[in-house]
Amino acid sequence: MPVYAWKGLDGVGKAASGTREADGPKSLRQVLRKDGVFLAELREVVAGQRGAEVAGGASKGKGLKREVDLSHYLERVRPQEIAVFTRQMATLLKAGIPLAEALGALTEQSDNKKLQMILAGIRGKVNEGGALADAMREHPRIFPELYTNMVRSGEASGNLDAVLLRLADFLDAQHQLRSKVSGAMTSPEVKMFLGAIVMGILTVAVVPMMTTIFEDSGQALPWNTQVLIFVAGVTGRLWWLLLPLAVGGFFALRSWLRTPRGRAVFDRLQLRIWVVGHLVRYVAVARFARTLATMLASGVPLLTALEITKKVLNNSVLERVIEDARDAIREGESIAATLKKSGQFPAMMCHMVAVGERSGQLEAMLENVADSYERDVDVEVTRLTSLLSPLMIVAMGVGVGFIVFSIIMPIMGMSEMVQ
Repeated sequence: MPVYAWKGLDGVGKAASGTREADGPKSLRQVLRKDGVFLAELREVVAGQRGAEVAGGASKGKGLKREVDLSHYLERVRPQEIAVFTRQMATLLKAGIPLAEALGALTEQSDNKKLQMILAGIRGKVNEGGALADAMREHPRIFPELYTNMVRSGEASGNLDAVLLRLADFLDAQHQLRSKVSGAMTSPEVKMFLGAIVMGILTVAVVPMMTTIFEDSGQALPWNTQVLIFVAGVTGRLWWLLLPLAVGGFFALRSWLRTPRGRAVFDRLQLRIWVVGHLVRYVAVARFARTLATMLASGVPLLTALEITKKVLNNSVLERVIEDARDAIREGESIAATLKKSGQFPAMMCHMVAVGERSGQLEAMLENVADSYERDVDVEVTRLTSLLSPLMIVAMGVGVGFIVFSIIMPIMGMSEMVQ
């Protein structure tokens, strides 16, 4: 039986290598796959080379590990890929394919090497008798707590395929919501960046050339021209100091915003900003309602679902309200009463949640809330886009106009003196 030297990745993404007898490359690949190893390279070892291959495995393995670790960190798993994987898994399980076999098929189909390694490791744990949720929980960046809790609920209730299908719909809805908001902010950000570049070029390159002409003329300059010359001079002479200060200020502000106090101040300000505050609140409400409805429909207990759901709000003020709601529920109060008392959630949402609690249709009512506020997000995004675009154009026009007017006024004065 031929002997093969092989290199690959184990279930946790670490480099592995060795030699093994097998009937052929296909047979070796199947045997290693059952052991949770993702094969990357193999070659047949002749009799005289076998000892050298084993002896040199350590030094070669070290170089391979460096290469594997680099690709492991460079490649990332996108949320869309997880949504596709979840939907495909639900389809395979619904068709009656065993869990381990379905994981193996999806591992081979994936084009993402990092996801392949993760799924191979998960399949290995499942083959050893472990729960799917426990195996996924070892990769929290890929499968967050919300995901693993829903999978655990599906495994416990025996309807994992239905839970995964509901989870895939949820992931798709969340991706669409993020895309709407980020897409709306792209155009204003691009205009702001281009406007800053144009004004920077005018201030640093054009104004200094005109300053020499103005100084030679000896005439008194208007206040706006003096301000412009001062700003251009400071920027031109001290750019080496201003640039590090700007970068340092940015990182200092970001570090402060990561502190509990900084985040609380910023989150409170977000909710109060004109126009933007409504959008932030509606996005948070839509996420909260959709996530809570999905988890409750999947059989996750209410208190556990609230603890996980608060993390998708991305706002410490609203997270505090959900924490208070959990405490109130333990004492026998309703969710709607606590949300309404806080004043942070819209009255219509609180009313619909109260109706759902009284009628025993809380999951369905939360789905209606999510649909309603996702439509409101569309309206607010359209409104914000239509408002920000002309505001950015006006702001750029005012800035460029100030620079041009400050340059033209002295030139016109010089022309009058010549005449």
